[in-house]
Amino acid sequence: MIEKVKAVFLDMDGTILNHQNEVSIHTKEIIDELRSKGLYVFIATGRAFDEVWELVPSGFQVDGVVTSNGMAGYVGQEVIFEHSLSRELVDLIIEKARENKVYYELFPYGTERVTLREDKSYVEHEIRDPKPEGVGINEWSSRKKAIREEIDWKEKIEEGRFSKFYFFARTQEHINKWKEVLDQLKEQIDFTTSVSSLHNVEVMVANVNKATGIKQIIDHFGFSESEVMAMGDSDNDLPMLKLVHYPVAMKNALDYVKEVAKDVTDFTCDEDGVYHYLKRKFEL
Repeated sequence: MIEKVKAVFLDMDGTILNHQNEVSIHTKEIIDELRSKGLYVFIATGRAFDEVWELVPSGFQVDGVVTSNGMAGYVGQEVIFEHSLSRELVDLIIEKARENKVYYELFPYGTERVTLREDKSYVEHEIRDPKPEGVGINEWSSRKKAIREEIDWKEKIEEGRFSKFYFFARTQEHINKWKEVLDQLKEQIDFTTSVSSLHNVEVMVANVNKATGIKQIIDHFGFSESEVMAMGDSDNDLPMLKLVHYPVAMKNALDYVKEVAKDVTDFTCDEDGVYHYLKRKFEL
């Protein structure tokens, strides 16, 4: 089965990223080695395009990137596909998020993520110390950094194209109530939701996920699903793991993610799990 693999898609958080939001040099080196042998390696992440390159080592290269849970795909700087949230949906969801005092980030294409300035106090309050026990250190440090450096606090949402919403809550009770609100909104306007932890949820265009993004990328390159491996750990990786012929779950993956995989790594994302698995499976 491994001999037929021509392309590998790698999730970021919990897969090639450790819990300090770092990609190790070993991971970079194994990707370089696979590509030197003629295999194609891609990233498939919930993160936006600009975020990817802030988190990888110098000289890190892949053959393409699927971002924002399938909302956009890139080969180098070329845009292969790109979906955008409607302005109607953006305005409606922000209105409801503010009513429910939910932390939100809206991601325009090509510019910094946006939150309305008048919501800054309650948004910042969600990220107050100490870190809630159930929140992963990687997600917490990302939110701290977003508040400190990455959010563009706007007086109003300007016209543009938007890749996704990201929502966060300190408690599972709060985020679960927000998910219920989103499910109710789906009855009047269609969209897709995805989660990557117990404390977040993201919103994308209807019927878009990592699997639809990967399908567009492999069609572009002329691969079939039977020639593709994907590695992931979380709920938002399920669509891509179900799509490809060779799905691999991380040792640190959720149990129900492992159940859909054909293989599980021997090591976690904090132990260079991707490096060790690819080196062993491809006999490098």
